[in-house]
Order: sequence, then C-alpha cells, then structure tokens
Amino acid sequence: MSQEPFMIKVPGSSANLGPGFDSVGLAVNRYLTLEVQRANSWLFTSSSPGLEDVPSGEDNLICEVALHVAKELGGVLPTCKVNMISDIPLARGLGSSAAAIVAGVELANQLLGEPLTLEEKVRYSSLWEGHPDNVAASVYGGLVIGTHTEEATDVIYGGIPEVDLVLLVPSEELKTKKARGVLPTDLTYKSAVRASSVANVLIAALLQGNWQLAGKMMTEDLFHHPYRLALVPHMEEVIRVVQQETIAYGVALSGAGPTMLCLAPMNRGEELKEQLQRTFPSLEVQVMQPAVAGIEVQRESLHVSE
Repeated sequence: MSQEPFMIKVPGSSANLGPGFDSVGLAVNRYLTLEVQRANSWLFTSSSPGLEDVPSGEDNLICEVALHVAKELGGVLPTCKVNMISDIPLARGLGSSAAAIVAGVELANQLLGEPLTLEEKVRYSSLWEGHPDNVAASVYGGLVIGTHTEEATDVIYGGIPEVDLVLLVPSEELKTKKARGVLPTDLTYKSAVRASSVANVLIAALLQGNWQLAGKMMTEDLFHHPYRLALVPHMEEVIRVVQQETIAYGVALSGAGPTMLCLAPMNRGEELKEQLQRTFPSLEVQVMQPAVAGIEVQRESLHVSE
C-alpha cells in the first residue's frame, strides 16, 4: 500500500430525466475532488462554498462510507487528511451526496490496494444510497440505466449523450427527504402501465440518440413530476416555455429538484441559456456537458493543498 498522496475526482450527476425514476443517471461536468495524504488521524478540510461546515472527523459522510466498505472487505484503513474541493451545488438535485458516497468507496478502494471492480463500486455505493442512478453515473461517467435491490445491482452503461445540458437552478435548497415525502405510496394499475410505457420509450430514445423523442418523454413523466410541482418554484412555467418557445429537446427535474435540466442540441447550450436567463431572471442558468469519465485517480506529481 503506497503512502504517497493521491487525488480522487468524482463527477456530479442528474438523475431520472423525467420518467427514469431511481433508474436513469447522467454524469455532469461538475466535480468533487479529494486530495488525500496520510496523517495521524482522520481530518477532512475544505474551503469550497457549502462545505465549510461539513464534519471534519470520522462522522464525515465520505469517511463513514470508506470505513464501512473497508469493514465489509475485512480491511483496516490508515488514517488520512482529506481536502475536499467541489463545484457541485448542494441540495440542488445534482448528485452531491452521491458523489460523496462514490468518493468514499473509492477512498477505501485506494487505501486497500484497489481490490474493487467498477461493478463492485456501483454495488457498494448503491447499497448505501438506496438506488443506482446517481452513484452509477458518478462511477462510470456518461449515461447509465440501472435497477437495485438488497440482493443485486444491475447497471447498463449507455455511452455519452451528444447534447448540451442547460440547468435552471433556484436559490432555494430542496432536501431529497422532503421531495420524497410528497410522493404517493402506490399507483393505480392503469397509471403504472402508462408511467412505465413512457419510461420505456425514454430509455429507447436515449440509447438511439433520438433526442426529440427523449425530450418529449421527459416532460410526460407520471412517477414524480406531478407530485413535486408545488415544491419547485417556476416549474410549470419553465416546462411550458421550454416546450413551446425554445430549441431545447425537453426538460425535467434534475433528481428530486429543485434544479431543472434541459437537453439542448450540441453546441447550442449557450444560446438556450441566454434565452432562459432573460425569461427567468430569478433563476441561475448554467450550461454543462455530460461527463465523459467517471471516477478518476491521480498519483503522479501530485501537490496536495495544505
């Protein structure tokens, strides 16, 4: 086991894309980075916005995950100082907690000599998170489709979508627990059939690169959009404007929200951003791209921040 410093880089993600609820994930080019070096005790530091107040010891989520994975593997982790750098917005539906979970799994993997396969990283991450969409996207990069139970986690890698991503980010946070609290416990048989058929077409369209059809299906979700409208400012108006007045293929909540994600033609994201920023000045509009890579680890010539 090497004692040299190393860096772990994990992309954020957008989940669901509408009806792909708890199943579809798309990695985005916003990142959580860990700068890791051996130390006499666990210490987590950060100067990134939103991370200043996260726990600095073993109660840090990343550390909790790493220690859990090590225990499952029958290993003992050396203590480390970990500096966290992130430009993933917190509690905005862009997979910040999932990125932290994946980073914790990879931290254990690196400190134990890299025993885990990609599939095992997804499995451990999904067991902690409860569903595979965000974590699998952060592990693999690109588009993923998955299903998860306590017994098994199965994920398909869907490549890198050839689109731009335009995100409308409200200033308000929306905790996942609150967003899940408004969902029904059951759907009628008729509603479930319709909802699953929309999701099926979404998946097929994404894998074929039929972005117009994928965008249409994104806005026809029945699993969660109808129940979360009241929690997300401007959501109904954003959907109407995007569908009727813009070049976007479609729009959906990013994860549980409150961020809304538009799929735009490649290289036209800035054009869409300008239009949406004029129409919705109270929202922050950002252009992103799908993240090509998932977890990345660097060791050579690494300078670790003090």
